[in-house]
Amino acid sequence: MTELTPGIAAPLGAHYDGNGINFTLFSAHATGVELCLFDGQQREVRLPLPARSGDIWHGYLPGGKPGQRYGYRVYGPFDPAQGLRFNPNKLLLDPAARAVEGPVADDLELHGGYDRPDPENSAEVMPKCVVIDEAYDWQGDRPPATPWGKTVIYEAHVRGLTLLHPDIPPVLRGSFAALGHPVMIAHFKRLGITALELLPVQQHSSEPRLQRLGLINYWGYNVLAPYAPDNRYCSLRTDMTPLREFRDAVKALHKAGIEVILDVVFNHSAELDMDGPMLSLRGIDNPGYYWLTPDGGYVNDTGCGNTLRLDQPQGVAWVMECLHFWVSECHVDGFRFDLGSVLGRTPAFDRDAPLFQAMLADDLLSRCKLIAEPWDIGPGGYQVGAFPGRFAEWNDHYRDDMRRFWLQGDLPLGQFAQRFAGSSDLFNQRGRAPYASINMLTAHDGFTLQDLVSFNRKHNQLNGEGNRDGSDHNFSYNHGVEGPIADDAIVQRRKASRQALLATLLLSQGTPMLLAGDEHGHSQQGNNNAYCQDNAITWLDWAKADDSLTAYTAALIHLRRQIPALQQDRWWQEGDGSVQWLNAQGQPPAAQEWEQGDLQLQIRLSQCWLVVVNATPQAVEMRLPMGDWQVVAPFTQEGPRAVLPAWNQAAHSICVLVQK
Repeated sequence: MTELTPGIAAPLGAHYDGNGINFTLFSAHATGVELCLFDGQQREVRLPLPARSGDIWHGYLPGGKPGQRYGYRVYGPFDPAQGLRFNPNKLLLDPAARAVEGPVADDLELHGGYDRPDPENSAEVMPKCVVIDEAYDWQGDRPPATPWGKTVIYEAHVRGLTLLHPDIPPVLRGSFAALGHPVMIAHFKRLGITALELLPVQQHSSEPRLQRLGLINYWGYNVLAPYAPDNRYCSLRTDMTPLREFRDAVKALHKAGIEVILDVVFNHSAELDMDGPMLSLRGIDNPGYYWLTPDGGYVNDTGCGNTLRLDQPQGVAWVMECLHFWVSECHVDGFRFDLGSVLGRTPAFDRDAPLFQAMLADDLLSRCKLIAEPWDIGPGGYQVGAFPGRFAEWNDHYRDDMRRFWLQGDLPLGQFAQRFAGSSDLFNQRGRAPYASINMLTAHDGFTLQDLVSFNRKHNQLNGEGNRDGSDHNFSYNHGVEGPIADDAIVQRRKASRQALLATLLLSQGTPMLLAGDEHGHSQQGNNNAYCQDNAITWLDWAKADDSLTAYTAALIHLRRQIPALQQDRWWQEGDGSVQWLNAQGQPPAAQEWEQGDLQLQIRLSQCWLVVVNATPQAVEMRLPMGDWQVVAPFTQEGPRAVLPAWNQAAHSICVLVQK
């Protein structure tokens, strides 16, 4: 085997240049690094990286080819009290690997040792990185660049969205290829969504605890290799690779005018807590990659055992190069940052943290949609409304308040109006626009819409945690019977609640996010934390989809496009023609009504659109503003008119009228 030459110190990872492969690895505390090369029989050759530039170790393999399997062994002190856990007995993944081959098993050989280095060689059971060099013809692909004010997000899981679709060839179901299949494109176009937000598509592993229970990490938030498309989402076609197939899907979605947003995880790693496996960062530079306690343990602001440290230049560079890879090499249009408060920890949350500054100053990311889940579980981790610049944020105030309004009946009218109007109390500051509020009723984490109106309590027994996992604060309502089976009267009340909730979501100011399957009536049987259920609980059953609900949802999105006040992405002001708030009598509500009045409201948008809201348990007669009003789809098929001011609004319902 040829010895390595020095090579160069950038970019991160392994890169083929046509003549050989350049390898780089960051470690500030290591005393030596070996590149480990593997052939098809898993035979290993170890070559010391010959050069170090600052904290970047690097070397060049002349004659190296794509397809080369590799890993690293990193040398240095083992001093747990100082957070140093070097153990060259353990093969380590490149944090910037573009492809990873093999699963992470629940094997003691993968553990680096708690108070002393574990002597077992982990190479036999450890996944291997793979060097790739995949040219791709984008055929003039251009990002849809949908303005925020016109954006409607659809959150979905690659596998669960398509695995049971009868009109997709079996060889493609559950894969990246299925996302761009004409059947899925047709569904997205019918709905009218503009952006597909995918749960993590990066290579991930299942926690040892789940493996012992016979479960897997289905959602994918236990990320192993953030630069690598997960090979489990590649179809069964022999001529495909995960990267090529993902690019094909993005290209097809872009051609249909649909953006692709990736859910990314830069808050913790798959190495978990002190008892977790040594797979990559822990053995490469533990104090460089993780927030540590004074005794060398792990800060756990994520609830997943560790917290990534992203306040130092190399941590920032690692994340930025990863985002660049997905944008430049895969043409994605944006990112949703899981437990996004970690990105701003220094260690307290700081909206001017180095990573935020780098992201907002970056030319390539300037065209991307940036969305934060604005919390973690650490001190000061709840930061809704506090993210900087161009970030949008998941708005749990919207989620909880709209559930309370429609399902509990205990939310003041003024608070409903505040949420309906983009939550200006949270986001109308520092020049931010209404799009900053990502409005959602449901998401992958929690009840589906169908379960929200069918269960009062979570039912997570199949997760193996004694039903202790998942939130107990759901603001749900089963309408009198727990579970999906109910008499016709309850079924109709549940239908009315679903329709009112969907209409509220899709007619509110801000950016609506729809959970895939909510337009079908998909149920997870009361499981509000189905992260480990890769089965019929989470897979969308297209054969049982409620087509009338799908049509209703699509009509709402179409209606949203017609109302200027919902498209212009500027804060509503009384008197500027964007909004007028009226009570049931057609008059501006008095102060007392906002706090203690009946849950009845008329919202006049762009002067000629009227949203009539009645969240009380009985029908109510309202006095409409003067004019000739026409009910619009999807609230009626026939389109009867309401001439004269008298109007009867059904209990627990919304209706929209347009002035002729």
